[in-house]
Amino acid sequence: MQITKTKWFLPLFAVALGAIVFVAQWIGGDPHSGLVSFAILAGAGLLLLLGGRSETIRGLRGDERDERSRMIDTHATALAGVAVILAIIVAFIVELAKGRSGNPYGWLGAIGGVTYLVAIVVFRIRG
Repeated sequence: MQITKTKWFLPLFAVALGAIVFVAQWIGGDPHSGLVSFAILAGAGLLLLLGGRSETIRGLRGDERDERSRMIDTHATALAGVAVILAIIVAFIVELAKGRSGNPYGWLGAIGGVTYLVAIVVFRIRG
């Protein structure tokens, strides 16, 4: 069994991310906000760990992956990607309208676009 498929991976990842964000905010001079960020992410991790009776949470954690949950995950990931790319495009245009260069949104959009094109080619070749 892969480590990412256990019920422990996502909760521990959330806590680790919370610790990293805390340290980053502490270094940035705002340890109070770092504690808030850590509490939010650790709380989400705890919810994911203890919510194992929920099919939705088991699907999020990855410890109960069937064809239906994989399809739901793929569609949710695609929708999230579209939302982020749309936000990047809007932010890029707003920055241009303000007379600025559009960066970092231009670079983020380019990364998304190139990744999409490469994925299309790779998936077409693989069949």
